[in-house]
Amino acid sequence: MKTIVFENRRDAGRQLAEAITKCDYRKQPLVVLGIPRGGVVVADEVAETLSAPLDVVIVRKLRAPYQPELGIGAVVDGDNISIINEELVRALGVSSDYLDGEIACQREEIERRLRIYRGDQPAPELAGKTAIVIDDGIATGYTFRAALEGLRRRNPARLVAAAPVAARDSVDMLSPFADETVFLSTPVSFFSVGTWYRDFDQVSDEEAVAILRRNRSRFKTRTPGND
Repeated sequence: MKTIVFENRRDAGRQLAEAITKCDYRKQPLVVLGIPRGGVVVADEVAETLSAPLDVVIVRKLRAPYQPELGIGAVVDGDNISIINEELVRALGVSSDYLDGEIACQREEIERRLRIYRGDQPAPELAGKTAIVIDDGIATGYTFRAALEGLRRRNPARLVAAAPVAARDSVDMLSPFADETVFLSTPVSFFSVGTWYRDFDQVSDEEAVAILRRNRSRFKTRTPGND
């Protein structure tokens, strides 16, 4: 698979939408779910192309002690599923008290973000539908895995993992947790997600919320089960 450098998230989203369209996911009703914040921009392009509703799945990285940039696992909204990198936790000597505290902290942040992104809107019904989960890129894969495991409990007919770029090792790790995967580029030497974008400016909460509201307005006349 060739290596791609995207202009920005919109460019990545359009290219991802083109690839997903070829996969014929219209046999069941569709729901597109972006991982905030950058994943929402990419997912917006896919949702628009597929004329599908867009929502979020909130996943928070569990931070290593004294190294907040290093993830030792992740927590996802809904059933509050925690995915722990046990090998890394042991190597760093992370205590159970620290881990419990970090999980509680990130669960609180998940609830705060759900109020921002979804407001009083209910989570979309996924049972019997194809759920396409999208981020702007996948490095370690633990946050994405947590998203997939959480969404699987909501009984979608098909669970699709998609991103413009993903580390090859992470693709192998994620494959058992999705029914299908769509990744445009899977470099062996990954470095970071931002490496594969010419413009990788941070996405604000306000921008993500505006995208979600614009999508909801297109589906506001639908019944609750189709939101």
